[in-house]
Amino acid sequence: MANALYDTGREAFLLGDIDMAVDTIKAVLIDTGVYTVNLATHDFYNDVSAGAVGTPVTLTSKTTAAGVFDAADTTFTSVTGATVEALIIYKDTGTPSTSQLIAYIDTGTGLPVTPNGGDILISWSSATERIFKL
Repeated sequence: MANALYDTGREAFLLGDIDMAVDTIKAVLIDTGVYTVNLATHDFYNDVSAGAVGTPVTLTSKTTAAGVFDAADTTFTSVTGATVEALIIYKDTGTPSTSQLIAYIDTGTGLPVTPNGGDILISWSSATERIFKL
């Protein structure tokens, strides 16, 4: 699968339910041996949480320009667990059953990665689409 946006995430953008600049946006590392992506039917974090590796991290220094979303590089600290083949970006409401899934990323430098108890640094793309483009 290539990097993509969840259908309900795109719908949430159209309805004005996601504000990437203001909302708490998090990234989570994903073990695809446990979680199988379904862009059409998965909508909230509770659909993916079983595949989470480590603790989700809040994205900082977020920018939105010309439909492109970017943020500062992200560090997941002291990660242990299964091999990570993907990342998911989502809007965190504090409740897994209402935390809107936004983007699934499984194509990028450094993926897959096997946690060894150390930090995992995610250096977001510097290409024109950055993290993702609407």
